[in-house]
Amino acid sequence: MTETRAARSKAKPKQNAARETFEVIKTVVYALAIALVIRTLLFQPYTIPSGSEEPNLYRGDYIIVSKWSYGYSHHSILGSPPLFKGRVLFNPPTRGDIIVFKLPNDGHTDYIKRLIGLPGDRVQVRQGRTYINGRVLPLQAAAVVQALRSQGPDADPLKLPATLMHETNPEGRRYTIQMLSDGGQADNTGVYVVPPHCYFMMGDNREDSADSRFDPGLPPEDPKLGGCGWDSRLDASAGQGTGVGFVPEENLVGKAQIIMLSWNTGVDEWHNTGATIFKPWTWFTDLRPSRFFKVLH
Repeated sequence: MTETRAARSKAKPKQNAARETFEVIKTVVYALAIALVIRTLLFQPYTIPSGSEEPNLYRGDYIIVSKWSYGYSHHSILGSPPLFKGRVLFNPPTRGDIIVFKLPNDGHTDYIKRLIGLPGDRVQVRQGRTYINGRVLPLQAAAVVQALRSQGPDADPLKLPATLMHETNPEGRRYTIQMLSDGGQADNTGVYVVPPHCYFMMGDNREDSADSRFDPGLPPEDPKLGGCGWDSRLDASAGQGTGVGFVPEENLVGKAQIIMLSWNTGVDEWHNTGATIFKPWTWFTDLRPSRFFKVLH
């Protein structure tokens, strides 16, 4: 009898330990499931990796994107599994929105640009000015600043004067763009006719953005383009560089809403003179508090 009681007393701590371990695992699984639901249906954070959206978004900005704004596609789910086609609860985007989308030529890379052209629009750039359906978008000079342009890993960034301009789209929405003094290869383009269920995106840093002005690098019939095929004749004016092309409706991920936090992380990944994970003190010395909680327009 005494031996039996001793055996039971030894078994109890083991049972308690197993029960506690199970409860910990269950809590972690619930937490991950809740986080996945929030990420898929409500909000998703992103860190800006480049300066193509300057002066509104800078490399190192940490932003929040609303996932419900345009409904949901398989790209709303982590890893973009091909579970279904099209969009559910689709709400068309508004011209002028800053949008996160999946790059058409691979279907996985996240890009962020401003929506300029809607399905059926005719978009053209002449001498740096944007035309939509034959009408130029009004510009108003705001300021002259110094901007840095990345020259790749083998050269130092180029410092150039840049003009900040207030651009107003056909719906009356006003936002700020940046125009560099040396211009860009897509400052004079052909006419882009936006196909049905497709969108035309441009970076606010107009001379330093790989966007819908450039060939997506895939043949027009490629299924990744979702019917948003490219007219290769446009390459004669925009150049041979690879960019975004038209963005399929299905590739929209969400609308950029607010900058939550911001760190100075340098002009590009090769010249990171600011905050880095390997230098913990820079997490504080290279903060940009003036950009915290900035609502995006």
